[in-house]
Amino acid sequence: MAHIELDNPLPGIAGLMTYRPETAGPLAELAEVLLRGPSTLSRGERELIAAHVSELNSCTFCASSHAAFAAAQLPGDHEPSPKLSALLDVAAAVAESGRAVTAELVAKAGEAGATDLELHDTVLIAAAFCMMNRYVDGLGTWAPDDPAAYAAMAPRIVAEGYRALR
Repeated sequence: MAHIELDNPLPGIAGLMTYRPETAGPLAELAEVLLRGPSTLSRGERELIAAHVSELNSCTFCASSHAAFAAAQLPGDHEPSPKLSALLDVAAAVAESGRAVTAELVAKAGEAGATDLELHDTVLIAAAFCMMNRYVDGLGTWAPDDPAAYAAMAPRIVAEGYRALR
């Protein structure tokens, strides 16, 4: 049970967005731009970054949902490229602290082929998901135990995006 009365049965951030539509709009728009907007990183790769940060932050709802959204948009045998692995390391550093992103991590990502724009977006995705994770867990929202529940959410997000959550 959430720490506040949400007046809806929805899990995680969906319940919070329904509760407070005034903040849902900007949050949904941010997620839409970061995870689905134009980028040289695929939508699945960006979802993987969000899932990775959420897992590091122990946010069950966000880690599980974004892992399902990534899986729905990546090939079943997907192995992260050296570039994506380096970007995931940068994202992990952001989850620890912005100051944990070192010149060495940035150089390693660059050597693996990451552009400045991809580094920028990785840091922003990671920072935004640290905020979202704290929002979801800070208000004590609930998360389904069944992985199938997250897989069931994926088709709507893949087809309609995050603006549909507003």
